[in-house]
Amino acid sequence: MRRVAVLAAGGTGGHLFPAQALAEVLIARGWSIVLASDERVAALSQDFPAERRIGLSAATYRSGDPIGMARAGIAVMRGAAQARALYREIGPHVVVGFGGYPSAPALVGAIIDKRPTVIHEQNAVMGRANRFLASRVTRVACAFPTLLKAPPRVAGQAIRVGNPVRPAIRALFDQPYTPPGPDGPIRLLITGGSQGARLLSELVPEAIAALPEALRQRLSVQQQTRPESMETARRTYRNAVVDAEVAPFFRDMASRLSAAHLVIGRSGAGSVCEFAVAGKPSILVPLAIALDDDQGQNAKFLADVGAAEVARESQLTVASLSNALEKLLTNPARLARMAAAARSVALPDAAERLADIVQDAALG
Repeated sequence: MRRVAVLAAGGTGGHLFPAQALAEVLIARGWSIVLASDERVAALSQDFPAERRIGLSAATYRSGDPIGMARAGIAVMRGAAQARALYREIGPHVVVGFGGYPSAPALVGAIIDKRPTVIHEQNAVMGRANRFLASRVTRVACAFPTLLKAPPRVAGQAIRVGNPVRPAIRALFDQPYTPPGPDGPIRLLITGGSQGARLLSELVPEAIAALPEALRQRLSVQQQTRPESMETARRTYRNAVVDAEVAPFFRDMASRLSAAHLVIGRSGAGSVCEFAVAGKPSILVPLAIALDDDQGQNAKFLADVGAAEVARESQLTVASLSNALEKLLTNPARLARMAAAARSVALPDAAERLADIVQDAALG
Protein backbone atom coordinates (compact mmCIF):
# COMPACT_ATOMS: atom_id res chain seq x y z
CA MET A 1 0.00 0.00 0.00
CA ARG A 2 1.35 3.44 -0.95
CA ARG A 3 2.07 5.83 1.88
CA VAL A 4 -0.05 9.00 1.94
CA ALA A 5 1.23 12.44 2.90
CA VAL A 6 -1.04 15.45 3.42
CA LEU A 7 0.78 18.69 2.63
CA ALA A 8 -0.89 21.74 4.19
CA ALA A 9 0.11 25.16 2.91
CA GLY A 10 -1.12 28.71 2.72
CA GLY A 11 -2.23 30.01 -0.65
CA THR A 12 0.91 31.99 -1.55
CA GLY A 13 3.91 30.96 -3.62
CA GLY A 14 6.18 31.26 -0.58
CA HIS A 15 4.30 28.38 1.04
CA LEU A 16 3.29 26.44 -2.06
CA PHE A 17 6.63 26.25 -3.91
CA PRO A 18 8.47 24.37 -1.13
CA ALA A 19 5.44 22.14 -0.64
CA GLN A 20 5.45 21.34 -4.35
CA ALA A 21 9.17 20.59 -4.33
CA LEU A 22 8.66 18.16 -1.42
CA ALA A 23 5.68 16.58 -3.18
CA GLU A 24 7.75 15.83 -6.27
CA VAL A 25 10.45 14.11 -4.20
CA LEU A 26 7.94 12.07 -2.20
CA ILE A 27 6.10 11.01 -5.35
CA ALA A 28 9.42 9.80 -6.80
CA ARG A 29 9.79 7.72 -3.63
CA GLY A 30 6.37 6.13 -4.10
CA TRP A 31 4.18 8.35 -1.95
CA SER A 32 0.66 9.62 -2.69
CA ILE A 33 0.11 13.35 -2.09
CA VAL A 34 -2.95 15.24 -0.85
CA LEU A 35 -2.87 19.06 -0.82
CA ALA A 36 -4.78 20.81 1.97
CA SER A 37 -5.44 24.52 2.17
CA ASP A 38 -8.43 26.77 2.84
CA GLU A 39 -11.56 26.96 0.69
CA ARG A 40 -9.61 28.76 -2.06
CA VAL A 41 -7.72 25.55 -2.80
CA ALA A 42 -9.48 25.21 -6.16
CA ALA A 43 -7.75 28.39 -7.32
CA LEU A 44 -4.25 27.14 -6.49
CA SER A 45 -1.70 26.31 -9.14
CA GLN A 46 -2.80 23.46 -11.34
CA ASP A 47 0.83 22.35 -11.53
CA PHE A 48 0.81 21.05 -7.95
CA PRO A 49 1.22 17.24 -8.25
CA ALA A 50 -1.48 16.22 -5.79
CA GLU A 51 -3.84 13.30 -6.38
CA ARG A 52 -6.43 15.12 -4.31
CA ARG A 53 -7.03 18.68 -3.15
CA ILE A 54 -9.09 19.59 -0.11
CA GLY A 55 -10.34 22.93 1.13
CA LEU A 56 -10.60 23.34 4.90
CA SER A 57 -12.26 26.09 6.91
CA ALA A 58 -9.67 28.59 8.17
CA ALA A 59 -9.33 32.26 9.05
CA THR A 60 -6.76 34.74 10.29
CA TYR A 61 -6.96 37.73 12.61
CA ARG A 62 -5.23 40.99 13.36
CA SER A 63 -3.10 41.38 16.44
CA GLY A 64 -5.07 43.00 19.26
CA ASP A 65 -8.44 41.89 17.87
CA PRO A 66 -9.94 39.45 20.41
CA ILE A 67 -13.18 39.05 18.46
CA GLY A 68 -11.27 38.25 15.28
CA MET A 69 -9.08 35.83 17.23
CA ALA A 70 -12.16 34.01 18.56
CA ARG A 71 -13.68 33.79 15.07
CA ALA A 72 -10.41 32.49 13.66
CA GLY A 73 -10.23 29.86 16.41
CA ILE A 74 -13.75 28.67 15.62
CA ALA A 75 -12.94 28.50 11.90
CA VAL A 76 -9.75 26.52 12.55
CA MET A 77 -11.55 24.00 14.77
CA ARG A 78 -14.25 23.62 12.11
CA GLY A 79 -11.50 22.97 9.56
CA ALA A 80 -9.80 20.51 11.93
CA ALA A 81 -13.05 18.55 12.19
CA GLN A 82 -13.24 18.48 8.38
CA ALA A 83 -9.65 17.26 8.24
CA ARG A 84 -10.26 14.49 10.79
CA ALA A 85 -13.21 13.21 8.78
CA LEU A 86 -11.00 13.08 5.69
CA TYR A 87 -8.19 11.37 7.60
CA ARG A 88 -10.53 8.54 8.58
CA GLU A 89 -11.11 8.02 4.86
CA ILE A 90 -7.58 8.26 3.48
CA GLY A 91 -5.47 7.32 6.52
CA PRO A 92 -2.48 9.65 6.02
CA HIS A 93 0.85 8.44 7.34
CA VAL A 94 2.04 12.00 7.99
CA VAL A 95 0.74 15.59 7.77
CA VAL A 96 3.26 18.30 6.79
CA GLY A 97 2.54 22.00 7.37
CA PHE A 98 4.27 24.83 5.53
CA GLY A 99 2.83 27.77 7.41
CA GLY A 100 0.17 30.35 6.71
CA TYR A 101 -3.15 30.23 8.50
CA PRO A 102 -4.71 27.80 5.95
CA SER A 103 -2.22 25.15 7.11
CA ALA A 104 -3.44 25.21 10.72
CA PRO A 105 -6.65 23.10 10.45
CA ALA A 106 -4.88 20.15 8.79
CA LEU A 107 -2.19 20.12 11.49
CA VAL A 108 -4.62 20.61 14.38
CA GLY A 109 -6.72 17.71 13.11
CA ALA A 110 -3.65 15.49 12.87
CA ILE A 111 -2.43 16.48 16.34
CA ILE A 112 -5.84 15.65 17.86
CA ASP A 113 -5.77 12.28 16.08
CA LYS A 114 -2.16 11.72 17.27
CA ARG A 115 -0.91 11.29 13.71
CA PRO A 116 2.74 12.04 12.81
CA THR A 117 3.22 15.71 11.94
CA VAL A 118 6.03 17.85 10.52
CA ILE A 119 6.32 21.63 10.25
CA HIS A 120 8.64 23.34 7.77
CA GLU A 121 9.37 27.00 8.51
CA GLN A 122 10.60 28.89 5.46
CA ASN A 123 11.63 32.15 7.18
CA ALA A 124 14.34 33.04 9.65
CA VAL A 125 11.51 34.20 11.94
CA MET A 126 8.91 31.54 12.76
CA GLY A 127 5.47 32.50 11.52
CA ARG A 128 2.48 32.87 13.79
CA ALA A 129 0.68 29.68 12.77
CA ASN A 130 3.83 27.56 13.00
CA ARG A 131 4.77 29.21 16.30
CA PHE A 132 1.47 28.17 17.83
CA LEU A 133 1.74 24.53 16.74
CA ALA A 134 5.51 23.87 16.74
CA SER A 135 5.74 22.49 20.27
CA ARG A 136 2.95 19.99 19.52
CA VAL A 137 4.22 18.40 16.30
CA THR A 138 6.50 15.41 15.77
CA ARG A 139 9.33 17.19 13.91
CA VAL A 140 10.25 20.78 13.02
CA ALA A 141 12.42 21.60 10.01
CA CYS A 142 13.64 25.07 9.05
CA ALA A 143 15.33 26.87 6.19
CA PHE A 144 17.79 29.15 8.02
CA PRO A 145 20.35 28.60 10.78
CA THR A 146 18.36 30.95 13.03
CA LEU A 147 14.72 30.45 14.00
CA LEU A 148 13.68 33.59 15.81
CA LYS A 149 10.38 33.82 17.73
CA ALA A 150 10.25 30.02 18.04
CA PRO A 151 9.79 28.50 21.51
CA PRO A 152 13.30 27.85 22.90
CA ARG A 153 12.93 24.07 22.95
CA VAL A 154 11.65 24.09 19.36
CA ALA A 155 14.50 26.32 18.15
CA GLY A 156 17.02 24.01 19.80
CA GLN A 157 15.62 20.86 18.23
CA ALA A 158 14.68 22.16 14.77
CA ILE A 159 16.63 20.63 11.90
CA ARG A 160 17.93 22.94 9.20
CA VAL A 161 17.17 21.50 5.78
CA GLY A 162 17.05 24.68 3.70
CA ASN A 163 14.16 25.82 1.56
CA PRO A 164 13.02 23.34 -1.11
CA VAL A 165 13.32 24.93 -4.54
CA ARG A 166 11.91 23.99 -7.90
CA PRO A 167 14.03 21.56 -9.99
CA ALA A 168 14.85 24.22 -12.58
CA ILE A 169 16.31 26.42 -9.83
CA ARG A 170 18.10 23.45 -8.25
CA ALA A 171 19.90 22.83 -11.53
CA LEU A 172 21.51 26.29 -11.35
CA PHE A 173 23.64 25.23 -8.37
CA ASP A 174 25.91 23.30 -10.71
CA GLN A 175 26.44 26.26 -13.08
CA PRO A 176 29.52 28.42 -12.38
CA TYR A 177 29.10 32.18 -12.05
CA THR A 178 30.81 34.21 -14.75
CA PRO A 179 31.17 37.92 -13.92
CA PRO A 180 30.71 40.53 -16.63
CA GLY A 181 33.71 41.20 -18.85
CA PRO A 182 35.45 44.60 -18.97
CA ASP A 183 33.43 45.79 -21.98
CA GLY A 184 30.73 43.15 -22.31
CA PRO A 185 27.04 43.29 -21.43
CA ILE A 186 25.88 43.38 -17.81
CA ARG A 187 22.64 41.53 -17.15
CA LEU A 188 20.52 42.85 -14.31
CA LEU A 189 17.41 41.04 -13.04
CA ILE A 190 14.86 42.81 -10.85
CA THR A 191 12.29 40.52 -9.30
CA GLY A 192 8.96 41.85 -8.14
CA GLY A 193 6.75 40.64 -5.36
CA SER A 194 3.03 40.59 -4.72
CA GLN A 195 3.34 42.93 -1.71
CA GLY A 196 4.89 46.35 -1.54
CA ALA A 197 6.35 46.13 -5.05
CA ARG A 198 5.59 49.74 -5.99
CA LEU A 199 8.89 50.91 -4.50
CA LEU A 200 10.95 48.58 -6.69
CA SER A 201 8.74 49.15 -9.72
CA GLU A 202 9.27 52.89 -9.70
CA LEU A 203 12.54 53.58 -7.86
CA VAL A 204 14.79 51.02 -9.55
CA PRO A 205 14.33 52.37 -13.12
CA GLU A 206 15.11 55.88 -11.86
CA ALA A 207 18.24 54.64 -10.09
CA ILE A 208 19.42 52.86 -13.24
CA ALA A 209 18.70 55.96 -15.32
CA ALA A 210 20.99 57.92 -12.98
CA LEU A 211 24.01 55.70 -13.75
CA PRO A 212 26.82 57.01 -15.96
CA GLU A 213 26.01 56.75 -19.65
CA ALA A 214 28.89 54.38 -20.40
CA LEU A 215 27.54 51.93 -17.81
CA ARG A 216 23.93 52.28 -18.95
CA GLN A 217 24.93 51.36 -22.49
CA ARG A 218 26.20 47.98 -21.28
CA LEU A 219 23.09 47.09 -19.30
CA SER A 220 20.50 44.50 -20.22
CA VAL A 221 17.66 44.85 -17.69
CA GLN A 222 14.82 42.45 -17.03
CA GLN A 223 12.32 43.74 -14.48
CA GLN A 224 9.14 42.40 -12.95
CA THR A 225 6.88 45.38 -12.40
CA ARG A 226 3.39 46.10 -11.11
CA PRO A 227 1.00 46.40 -14.09
CA GLU A 228 0.12 49.99 -13.21
CA SER A 229 3.83 50.92 -13.15
CA MET A 230 4.87 49.23 -16.39
CA GLU A 231 4.50 52.18 -18.75
CA THR A 232 6.32 54.54 -16.38
CA ALA A 233 9.20 52.08 -16.04
CA ARG A 234 9.40 51.52 -19.79
CA ARG A 235 9.43 55.27 -20.44
CA THR A 236 12.19 55.80 -17.87
CA TYR A 237 14.35 53.11 -19.45
CA ARG A 238 13.62 54.36 -22.95
CA ASN A 239 14.60 57.94 -22.08
CA ALA A 240 17.81 56.65 -20.47
CA VAL A 241 18.55 54.52 -23.56
CA VAL A 242 18.70 51.35 -21.47
CA ASP A 243 17.92 47.98 -23.02
CA ALA A 244 15.07 46.76 -20.80
CA GLU A 245 12.32 44.16 -20.77
CA VAL A 246 9.50 45.01 -18.37
CA ALA A 247 6.67 42.63 -17.49
CA PRO A 248 4.44 41.87 -14.51
CA PHE A 249 5.58 38.25 -14.35
CA PHE A 250 8.33 36.07 -15.84
CA ARG A 251 7.43 32.39 -16.17
CA ASP A 252 10.96 31.33 -17.17
CA MET A 253 12.54 32.67 -13.98
CA ALA A 254 15.19 29.94 -13.83
CA SER A 255 16.70 30.84 -17.20
CA ARG A 256 16.62 34.55 -16.39
CA LEU A 257 18.23 33.96 -13.01
CA SER A 258 20.85 31.78 -14.67
CA ALA A 259 21.89 34.60 -17.00
CA ALA A 260 21.87 37.42 -14.43
CA HIS A 261 25.06 39.04 -13.15
CA LEU A 262 23.21 40.79 -10.30
CA VAL A 263 19.71 40.48 -8.84
CA ILE A 264 17.64 43.11 -7.05
CA GLY A 265 14.60 41.93 -5.13
CA ARG A 266 12.66 41.50 -1.95
CA SER A 267 13.97 39.08 0.64
CA GLY A 268 11.16 36.62 1.02
CA ALA A 269 12.42 33.22 2.15
CA GLY A 270 11.95 31.61 -1.25
CA SER A 271 13.80 34.38 -3.09
CA VAL A 272 16.74 34.41 -0.68
CA CYS A 273 17.20 30.65 -0.90
CA GLU A 274 16.81 30.64 -4.68
CA PHE A 275 19.48 33.36 -5.01
CA ALA A 276 21.79 31.27 -2.82
CA VAL A 277 21.22 28.04 -4.76
CA ALA A 278 21.73 29.89 -8.05
CA GLY A 279 24.89 31.50 -6.65
CA LYS A 280 23.89 35.07 -7.52
CA PRO A 281 25.01 38.31 -5.90
CA SER A 282 22.06 40.44 -4.85
CA ILE A 283 20.76 43.71 -3.49
CA LEU A 284 17.91 42.87 -1.14
CA VAL A 285 15.15 45.27 -0.11
CA PRO A 286 13.24 43.78 2.85
CA LEU A 287 9.53 44.57 2.93
CA ALA A 288 9.21 47.15 5.71
CA ILE A 289 5.68 46.09 6.73
CA ALA A 290 6.57 42.39 6.97
CA LEU A 291 5.44 40.90 10.27
CA ASP A 292 8.32 40.50 12.78
CA ASP A 293 10.79 41.78 10.15
CA ASP A 294 11.07 38.27 8.74
CA GLN A 295 12.35 39.60 5.41
CA GLY A 296 15.04 41.62 7.16
CA GLN A 297 16.24 38.53 9.01
CA ASN A 298 16.19 36.48 5.79
CA ALA A 299 18.32 39.12 4.06
CA LYS A 300 20.76 39.17 6.98
CA PHE A 301 21.56 35.50 6.27
CA LEU A 302 23.12 36.41 2.91
CA ALA A 303 24.50 39.77 4.01
CA ASP A 304 26.41 38.23 6.92
CA VAL A 305 28.46 36.05 4.56
CA GLY A 306 29.03 38.84 2.04
CA ALA A 307 26.63 37.49 -0.58
CA ALA A 308 24.22 40.43 -0.59
CA GLU A 309 23.82 44.08 0.20
CA VAL A 310 20.72 45.05 2.18
CA ALA A 311 18.87 48.28 1.41
CA ARG A 312 16.26 49.13 4.03
CA GLU A 313 13.23 50.97 2.68
CA SER A 314 13.63 53.80 5.18
CA GLN A 315 17.11 54.57 3.82
CA LEU A 316 16.58 53.74 0.16
CA THR A 317 16.70 56.59 -2.34
CA VAL A 318 17.36 56.90 -6.04
CA ALA A 319 20.83 58.25 -5.27
CA SER A 320 21.74 55.55 -2.74
CA LEU A 321 20.63 52.71 -5.00
CA SER A 322 22.33 54.19 -8.05
CA ASN A 323 25.55 54.57 -6.08
CA ALA A 324 25.37 50.96 -4.83
CA LEU A 325 24.72 49.69 -8.35
CA GLU A 326 27.64 51.62 -9.83
CA LYS A 327 30.04 50.26 -7.20
CA LEU A 328 28.95 46.66 -7.76
CA LEU A 329 28.55 46.66 -11.53
CA THR A 330 32.03 48.13 -12.06
CA ASN A 331 33.67 45.58 -9.74
CA PRO A 332 33.39 42.13 -11.34
CA ALA A 333 35.80 40.62 -8.81
CA ARG A 334 33.49 41.58 -5.97
CA LEU A 335 30.47 40.21 -7.83
CA ALA A 336 32.31 36.92 -8.19
CA ARG A 337 33.12 36.84 -4.46
CA MET A 338 29.48 37.55 -3.61
CA ALA A 339 28.34 34.77 -5.92
CA ALA A 340 30.72 32.29 -4.30
CA ALA A 341 29.54 33.35 -0.84
CA ALA A 342 25.91 32.83 -1.82
CA ARG A 343 26.57 29.34 -3.13
CA SER A 344 28.63 28.46 -0.03
CA VAL A 345 25.58 28.70 2.25
CA ALA A 346 23.04 27.13 -0.12
CA LEU A 347 21.38 23.77 0.52
CA PRO A 348 20.32 22.70 -2.98
CA ASP A 349 19.08 19.31 -1.78
CA ALA A 350 16.61 20.82 0.70
CA ALA A 351 13.66 18.90 -0.74
CA GLU A 352 15.47 15.58 -0.31
CA ARG A 353 16.52 16.52 3.24
CA LEU A 354 12.95 17.44 4.14
CA ALA A 355 11.63 14.24 2.57
CA ASP A 356 13.98 12.24 4.79
CA ILE A 357 12.57 13.96 7.89
CA VAL A 358 8.99 13.39 6.71
CA GLN A 359 9.63 9.69 6.15
CA ASP A 360 11.37 9.36 9.51
CA ALA A 361 8.40 10.99 11.27
CA ALA A 362 5.96 8.72 9.46
CA LEU A 363 7.85 5.63 10.54
CA GLY A 364 7.89 6.83 14.15
